[in-house]
Amino acid sequence: MLLTLVFAYLLATIAIGLYAARRVKNTADFAIAGRGLPLVMIVTTTFATWFGSETVLGIPAKFVEGGLNGVIEDPFGAGTCLILVGLFFAGKLYRMTLLTISDYYRERYGRTVEVLCSLIIMLSYLGWVSAQVTALGLVFHVLSGGVISIPVGMVIGVVSILAYTLFGGMWSVALTDFLQMIILVVGLAVIAVFAANMAGGADKVVSLALSRDLFKFWPEPTFKDMIFFFAAAITMMLGSIPQQDVFQRVMSASSESAATKGPVIGGVCYILFAFVPMFLVASALIIMPEKAAMLLKEDPQKVLPTLVLEKMPFVMQVLFFGALLSAIKSTASATLLAPSVTFVENIWRQFRPRMGDQRELRTMRITVLVFSGFVLTYAISMSGTPIYEMVSGAYQVTLVGAFIPLVFGLYWKRATTQGALLSIVLGLGVWAVGLVSPLGQDFPAQLAGILAAFCGMVAGSLGPQWVRNTHGSHHKVIGVESRGSSPYN
Repeated sequence: MLLTLVFAYLLATIAIGLYAARRVKNTADFAIAGRGLPLVMIVTTTFATWFGSETVLGIPAKFVEGGLNGVIEDPFGAGTCLILVGLFFAGKLYRMTLLTISDYYRERYGRTVEVLCSLIIMLSYLGWVSAQVTALGLVFHVLSGGVISIPVGMVIGVVSILAYTLFGGMWSVALTDFLQMIILVVGLAVIAVFAANMAGGADKVVSLALSRDLFKFWPEPTFKDMIFFFAAAITMMLGSIPQQDVFQRVMSASSESAATKGPVIGGVCYILFAFVPMFLVASALIIMPEKAAMLLKEDPQKVLPTLVLEKMPFVMQVLFFGALLSAIKSTASATLLAPSVTFVENIWRQFRPRMGDQRELRTMRITVLVFSGFVLTYAISMSGTPIYEMVSGAYQVTLVGAFIPLVFGLYWKRATTQGALLSIVLGLGVWAVGLVSPLGQDFPAQLAGILAAFCGMVAGSLGPQWVRNTHGSHHKVIGVESRGSSPYN
């Protein structure tokens, strides 16, 4: 019965998404909803982008293992990312009326940087979307009592998301996000109240968390612990800023005010509401102590679904799995769309410069389909990898490769194309060395990468200018001009 209701819910979201698809007439409608979303939908769609499988399954698992210190990356880093986007990036980018974040790199630095950053951004989405697909497979596997295998569950989930994302693009994503976030918030809130009563009161749950030191936030005051804590914090906090899915939400707003306020409100709501799944898992330690202890050793991600399935009435099960599917589908649909739009607009278009709008729209839809196939293959091959790890690892590449060129391009007039290229090369190179060598065990690879990217930007931008000034040459050094007088600063 529960599985039947879940499939009915999937069909309902598909119908809503296809209804929204009627608004799609051109690429702007498909990619950024024709810049027509009001503030309330910007809030729900930014909130929905982050509130995915890792928030409901991954974060609680990390929380009961390592306390708040273990979830600094998400939700704290992820939520702060949205706040920073609203405060420092949304206004500037919205006024530029671009289709993708990579369009900014082209306008500021030229084609080479555009293509490099596009590839970096697209690569990061593999892990992010795969985490959602993995969670969908897990949900269908649990609900069917093991009859539906996890890979088959992944396929069902991807098909259900594709059914509306393929046709409706950002319009379908935004409308389904809006409705799914209502279901998510109401569902999890009701379940939290029910779980608190089962545990003997919310105060008992909080007391247990205190006794286990789960509210410990700061690391041990040693150099190594502090730098790894800081590196984890900035991975999603800064690495998620140069992302197409975040940018799409900013550019989909109907006004600059909505574009700047929406991410800030969405980010604050995300951090606060992410505590609900953490509370639910802590309550599971009281309600079913032996089973929870066993699952913590086997797979902590199953604690919450098991609590709902074994200890709660049918209505609560419907609410929970409706909320969980809402979280997963809202995130997955957005993150399938983002890299596909980036590929067509910033890479494929260079080979088809005279491509008409309708042909570009068709190409975007084909790309969504192809990228979904890659994601499904990657997710199945990565089976067994914790959802939280898949998500956090996805944003290291954009942190070290794309963040510094974006922020320096917006806020430093002397940033040049050479600086951006050197920043990308050094950032990715140093990060890769840290990942594959023992050095990464003593100093976090992503922190080393972003420091190298910073040095590359400064040295690459100022170095040629310093050489030119030192030698008193009045000859223009090819490609050194900073474009500092452009309207993008």
